[in-house]
Amino acid sequence: MNIIDIEKLNLSFGSGVNESKVLHDVCLQIQAGESFGLVGESGSGKTTVLRCLAGQYHHWSGQLSVNGEQLQHKLDKKRCIDMQMVFQDPYGSLHPRHSIETALAEPLKIHKMDNRDERITTILKKVGLDNSFRYRSPHQLSGGQRQRVAIARALILEPKILLLDEPTSALDVSVQAEILNLLKDLKEKEGLTYLMVTHDLGVVSYLCDRVAVMQSGRIVETISSDDLANHNASEPYTRMLLDCCYHTEATNVTAESNIY
Repeated sequence: MNIIDIEKLNLSFGSGVNESKVLHDVCLQIQAGESFGLVGESGSGKTTVLRCLAGQYHHWSGQLSVNGEQLQHKLDKKRCIDMQMVFQDPYGSLHPRHSIETALAEPLKIHKMDNRDERITTILKKVGLDNSFRYRSPHQLSGGQRQRVAIARALILEPKILLLDEPTSALDVSVQAEILNLLKDLKEKEGLTYLMVTHDLGVVSYLCDRVAVMQSGRIVETISSDDLANHNASEPYTRMLLDCCYHTEATNVTAESNIY
């Protein structure tokens, strides 16, 4: 069963002679429990797809469906419960003057959820942080700890879908390994579905089941991560990405003792 259906998604910025079309008839089908990757060069439209799903852009055309229900252009609370986003920069995604407890309690207050203390303690434990972290400020945390908090904030409403916008690219290689292991463990334990944007083909090979390759706002190929790792791509653009990126970026994903 598909948990995410994207049909002929289009998006433009500007108007008239200044109009710039950034998404061209993007179509994706993602199954429940799947980890799906979007790869491509910078500016290919990967993050724009996530932002349309997350409700950050409202002027798209086409059809977006989650759990068989068509999404409207206006963001509603149900979409926030069904689907949350983890951003690329762990330093910019948390308010510098808010404690971790405040950051985690805010979505619970907005959605009027009870047992807030228990929920905060539980979600911190799930991301590998003890209860003392709730009283700290973001500047007191490392980059990896901040990203764990960002993941905790995304999960505290118990969504089934996480939109991951290059969640490890701003971290050191050793910390990337820890966060990838955490994401993989959470997916299995919580029954999550991931749609992840990344430029790191090593990350795709480790975490994703399938991957769509984007070029200039279009999907040029959708293949399994195994085929990607084995260089079985059929499109010239995908093969070019593999030739340019795979051998250098895959070295950032360490051997089995660390990540695999």
